[in-house]
Amino acid sequence: MEWMDLLGSSAFWIAVLRLATPLILGTLGVLLCERAGVLNLGIEGIMVAGAFTGWLAVYLGAPLWLGVLAAAFTGAIFGLLHAILTVPLGLSQHVSGLGITLLATSLSAFAYRVSLPSVTTPPTITPFGEMHFFDAIPVIGPILGAQTPLTLLALLAVPLIAWMLNRTPVGLALRMVGENPAAAEGQGLSVTRLRMGAIVAGSSLMGIAGSFLTLAAFNAFFFNMVNGRGWVCVALVVFASWRPGKALLGALIFAFFDALQLRVQQGAGSLPGIPELPYQVYLMLPYVLSILALVVMARRAAYPQALMKPYRKGER
Repeated sequence: MEWMDLLGSSAFWIAVLRLATPLILGTLGVLLCERAGVLNLGIEGIMVAGAFTGWLAVYLGAPLWLGVLAAAFTGAIFGLLHAILTVPLGLSQHVSGLGITLLATSLSAFAYRVSLPSVTTPPTITPFGEMHFFDAIPVIGPILGAQTPLTLLALLAVPLIAWMLNRTPVGLALRMVGENPAAAEGQGLSVTRLRMGAIVAGSSLMGIAGSFLTLAAFNAFFFNMVNGRGWVCVALVVFASWRPGKALLGALIFAFFDALQLRVQQGAGSLPGIPELPYQVYLMLPYVLSILALVVMARRAAYPQALMKPYRKGER
């Protein structure tokens, strides 16, 4: 197998887009929270809870899209808890976020054991199918056709959120509370409502990101399936400089390296210049390269000025 054959393969780019989908949704969710001035480290647990809730709803007989809504609602509930703790109460955003991750992960594990006490092998469901009506489009058609509707949803969410943030009064208000909440309050805006609304909406996207893993990428729920993707999303927001378009680019870059390391593991020894090394070396490749990219981009990133700064009405 040659490098050109690998990089020119439709199967490789299908894998890249599939791996990028939960990262796109999760990164957009974090971006919404942080644009409003709140760090949400609960994403890892929210993705786990979304994956479990969406899968359980479908396993119990709900349609797939209802499973996605259940995952979004679950994310919104945990987001609301994080919002209450960090916005009106002004508690540490780091501590609250990590607490949400631990709570959501533990509750998902507990609910799984209670719901399926005697199951040793995770039960399966029928996941979303591929969208082959794109196949007729030249070049990208076969790549898009092999994806599921949740990937299309993720791709459409990028320009939608970019338009909302940059072209609508709601987006302007949300960015204002992330940059200068005192000025927003002076304009008659409710900083508390805007920040809480952004956290709930962003957390809903995180829940949908988790549901992709059980309703599209796989057909079952198992522990550790999120596997650190939430933390990657937090880093990708910095890489993207809090811009949806660059968030998409960052997710695709990480997914590219992730798909590449999978192919390199399979072709170690047959690809030119690729030595046979322990598989753990290839597993860490996308994370190492992402850290390097993050270091380069973070030096020029213009972060929201009120990020991680609690605000109380009337303070200046």
